[in-house]
Amino acid sequence: MNPPLPPRVRVAAYVVRYGARGPELLVFDHIGVPEAGTQVPAGGVESGEELSAAVLREVREETGVEGARVVRALAVDHRPHPETGAPRRTTYFLLHAPRGGPDHWEHHAAVENLRFRCHWQPLPLTTPLADHQDAWLAAAEPTWGARVGAGRS
Repeated sequence: MNPPLPPRVRVAAYVVRYGARGPELLVFDHIGVPEAGTQVPAGGVESGEELSAAVLREVREETGVEGARVVRALAVDHRPHPETGAPRRTTYFLLHAPRGGPDHWEHHAAVENLRFRCHWQPLPLTTPLADHQDAWLAAAEPTWGARVGAGRS
């Protein structure tokens, strides 16, 4: 019998900005891949990389946003990959966005040659994020997960 695979170490970013409409979360959709759903920046941690550095890198790579500030780690999620079932360990972080910037934009991620449609979504969310990425929003602020959690079974 083979020993179990070690989990893939990942990070996910709740990048929040505060404006006239109240708190908003940075999310994106894959252009040309609607089945991927709306997501927050997330991805694997490189060998030797600190988790806080990895989450800032993922935000830059997937949205182009520079200057976000890590506030704190919120939770560690041990949910397996939704398609492969491979083990994953994802640390969710709360980040504050830099001031200014557009409300919506397209970003080309050269690392994987992907295109993303990025925008700010008012909090609390009214619809869930892909892969249950919204599961830890209430750890940042209890009211942010209220509407999504109410509609889920």
